[in-house]
Amino acid sequence: MLLFLQILGTMFIAEMGDKTQLLMVAMTSRYKLRDIICGAGLSILALNAIAVGAGAVINRLVPDWLIKIIAAVAFFYFAWSTLKKEEEDEDEGKKEKKGNPMWIVFATFFVAELGDKTQLTAITFAANTGVQQALLVWLACCIGLFAADVIGMMVGYLLKSRTPDGFLNTLSFFIFAVFGFTTMSTAAGLLIGEGGLQWGIAGLAAAIFAVICLITKCRTQK
Repeated sequence: MLLFLQILGTMFIAEMGDKTQLLMVAMTSRYKLRDIICGAGLSILALNAIAVGAGAVINRLVPDWLIKIIAAVAFFYFAWSTLKKEEEDEDEGKKEKKGNPMWIVFATFFVAELGDKTQLTAITFAANTGVQQALLVWLACCIGLFAADVIGMMVGYLLKSRTPDGFLNTLSFFIFAVFGFTTMSTAAGLLIGEGGLQWGIAGLAAAIFAVICLITKCRTQK
């Protein structure tokens, strides 16, 4: 029981203020509570299963820089789609989204958290405790991670209900855009090394993203 509480507490603290907790805040502007809980919950179960069972193998097969690039593109896409959604809501009211929101949340959360410090923490605990404690480690990691992210989700819904219309969409846009830039910078650093070129690549990605957003804004205002 002591080991369970130690792992749970460590995962909870490690997730507080992390990008995926802020991601939950941003998700509340786009999806229903049910879809966020189910999508994030399934993603957490899968991520920790990978970490406890085969995290080391995954890290060897998939380059970390490739994971980061995928995550950066996903963040930029969600920032753009949040901007587009705001314009569509003003002109057409609520519009049905394509695809299953629960699986969109699942995929976004999964890519964002894959290889993050909380997953590495789960791998470390699993390596230290052995196979006989694998189920306990998995449960503790899942509960600790989910509890911290639920706080982020509740903050998002509180902001949604107590702030002017459009505020949470704007906040979500900046959260996703910043994560896109910083994650692309991390990917560039892993691929070519740290330095000016690393930030140049991230800046180029941000500039392309800004141009796309401007084009989208101009088209929706016509």
